[in-house]
Amino acid sequence: MQEKRGLTSLEAKKRVFKFGKNELKKQRRANGLKIFVSQFTSPLILLLVFVAIISWAIGFLPNQDSNVIDTVLILIIVFASALSGFFQDYKAEKTIEALQKIATPQTRVIRDGREIKISITNIVPGDLVLLEEGDIIPADAKIIEAFSLEIDESTLTGESKAVNKKINDELFKGTFVNSGNAKALVTKIGMKTEIGNIAGKLQEMKEEKTPFEIEIKTFSKKIFYVTLGIVVLLFLVSIFKYGLYESILISISLAVAAIPEGLPAVLVLVLAIGAKVMAGKNALVRKLNVVESSGAVDVVCTDKTGTLTKNEMSITDLFFNNKFFSASELNEKNFNEVKELLVCGSLCNNAKTGYNDKNKQIYLGDQTEIALKKLADKLLKNKIKEYKKIEEISFTSDRKMMSIVYKNKEKYFMFSKGAPEILLEKCDKIYKNGKFIKINNKIKEEILERNRQFASKALRILGFAFKQTSSKNTSEENLVWLGLQAMIDPPKKEVKEALKNCKTAGIRVIMMTGDNPLTAKAIADKIGLKSKGVMIGRELDKLKNKELEEKLKTINIFARVSPFHKLRILEILKKDYRIAMTGDGVNDALALKKADVGIAVGRGTEVAKQASDIILLDNNFASIVSAVKEGRRAFDNIRKFINYLFVCNLAEVGVLFLATLFLTLKEPILLPIQILWINLLTDGFPALALGADPARSDIMNKPPRKKKEPIINKKLAWLIGAIGIKKMILLFATFFIVLFVSGIEQARTALFTGFVLYEFVRIGSIRYQDKLSWFSNKWLLVALIGSVLLQLLVVYTPLSKFFHIAPLGIFAWFILIIGIVIGYILAILITKVVMKYVEE
Repeated sequence: MQEKRGLTSLEAKKRVFKFGKNELKKQRRANGLKIFVSQFTSPLILLLVFVAIISWAIGFLPNQDSNVIDTVLILIIVFASALSGFFQDYKAEKTIEALQKIATPQTRVIRDGREIKISITNIVPGDLVLLEEGDIIPADAKIIEAFSLEIDESTLTGESKAVNKKINDELFKGTFVNSGNAKALVTKIGMKTEIGNIAGKLQEMKEEKTPFEIEIKTFSKKIFYVTLGIVVLLFLVSIFKYGLYESILISISLAVAAIPEGLPAVLVLVLAIGAKVMAGKNALVRKLNVVESSGAVDVVCTDKTGTLTKNEMSITDLFFNNKFFSASELNEKNFNEVKELLVCGSLCNNAKTGYNDKNKQIYLGDQTEIALKKLADKLLKNKIKEYKKIEEISFTSDRKMMSIVYKNKEKYFMFSKGAPEILLEKCDKIYKNGKFIKINNKIKEEILERNRQFASKALRILGFAFKQTSSKNTSEENLVWLGLQAMIDPPKKEVKEALKNCKTAGIRVIMMTGDNPLTAKAIADKIGLKSKGVMIGRELDKLKNKELEEKLKTINIFARVSPFHKLRILEILKKDYRIAMTGDGVNDALALKKADVGIAVGRGTEVAKQASDIILLDNNFASIVSAVKEGRRAFDNIRKFINYLFVCNLAEVGVLFLATLFLTLKEPILLPIQILWINLLTDGFPALALGADPARSDIMNKPPRKKKEPIINKKLAWLIGAIGIKKMILLFATFFIVLFVSGIEQARTALFTGFVLYEFVRIGSIRYQDKLSWFSNKWLLVALIGSVLLQLLVVYTPLSKFFHIAPLGIFAWFILIIGIVIGYILAILITKVVMKYVEE
């Protein structure tokens, strides 16, 4: 009885409590405490802590002053920097965890006699699972019913060849259904499964470094070595001017300020934020690097059904017995005129009725099969229950047809459906007026003409055939042709606008579908997809790669193509472009993996989803365009962050290095504690808040960046260099003018404050360049205001003596304000010159 009704909901809950979740134990993700402690593992932070200890210990040596205050302040700033790093890493970690929860696969089970969908983590021993092509096996199980079942066990055995499975054979968690369908009884879950026994060797690998991270890491190393050279030289010069202790502290402080050791972490956070935004727009990111990749896409290769169209199939027309019938006019009185066609559509079908989480009865399965089932159920009123399913020859994208063998009163029948032109070749007779008539080329051509008439109206068409057979005969030959059923799958209303946005953004769209070429062309015309002709799979097979490469320059519609055709097209396009590829089937997995951005549609197989970078939760092409826009936004914001950060670092290094070399001051121009404070204010929350900037208004009005264009391109490098030098000159000018009028304490305080204020001027010029309002990013405003208030707190409270500064007078503020105005104007002028005259 259990093999029919499955477990009860109550029993399932008891077994979850008894056996636990159906999960493999993974290495525990870092908790909050571990993330916080990890902030202190940076070599530079450890070095600062070491210097703080040395600073305290020196006070115990003969003839040495106590440096307890400096020690405490250094440790406070180190702790504040750790808090900032913790905030970034913790938020990124939580965002990634949330996205992974959304991405948990689901499976179909029978409980309480009903078919429902649940998360694979909620599977328990004794559950009845229903499996079909493309499903991931959710747990170890024993087969109790199977039809043409082939399982890919390569994840366990390494063997790529699919294995035939029969009743009572075992299925293993983590493998997947290559073809066919089955019902299986779960025997083991979680760590008790076969794959659980070797889970230690299959622990989740660390996520691959993104192209951004690799590039930034390489660039940071270069900066590190350059800075190291400057620091060593600075130490050698300053030791003769300020003494050993001060020289060590200055050198280390400068190294901490100049080296962007936190940049990779910030990068991950910005990408994680982008992934979260994309998930809110129904594009679920499975790998962080796709946020960057999606913004650089040149070509989108998309399926038609369900992506460009609604995938809400409904039968509109039938052609049977040489007559046309409108589905809307069929009723209980006249349906007998097409009864045989309806029966075939209902029986050659795997759609079923089930229940959703609100206990409402729904149809489950492929939308095409649901449309056939709905019409048959409406008219036949369940009059075909006497048919018992014996065998199935499942649909594949290569065969483009399927057949199921049934037994009815000791007789066996095969019912078939598929692409009309394919199915017709399998037929030698046609059912007409209750008789079997030999089919000839003239009849075939008449049928294909009716097929073309339907296709020209953007209808999707299936052919139907049957034959009486023996129980062991599964040959799909000598079939009897029945007729056609045509269904409408209208384009989604937002697709036309999304295609216009793609064109404006310099993104080419290519439709690749297994459907009829006339249907594909009709849909393309409705949504505004231009193409110089339509190419079908058979034509593609005849072309050499060079010939196909030439055709790809003008053809944007490919029909009757298989996943292997898609893969061939992808490999040719990837030579010059970055490609986003959509897919839903088992055989699409390879193309999805090879694409720069593999996109699995939500209605697709679990295998396709696991191979993809993005899952479209709403199966909507417009969501792909939204993902591209978000990718561009994230890329822009990372460039802003780099622009801002390296201008600050360059100015700090330049001022300290040149002042130490050429000025004859009794003390360093900036003291170590001041350098660390500047670094905390400018490289902390204001820099991070840039990652939350909205997209530029024209972000989708420009073509994608070139394939080999680095993050720090020529224009950005020139901007960093030119504006960094400009800032350095302004800081020296501020220092000397205030020094001349008000003395060294005011001058050092003005320079100290100028570093903070002038860096915020850089943010202002970046926003002017991007035409963004100050109020478009509330987090940036809060961060800037907070940093200024903290700086004023240090300058105008008793804290000033700990930082060795004096409260600023009116003259110093007058010079600083002039510096802000001049710096802002010069930054904009430099930006305009660089953008106009420097080539990429």
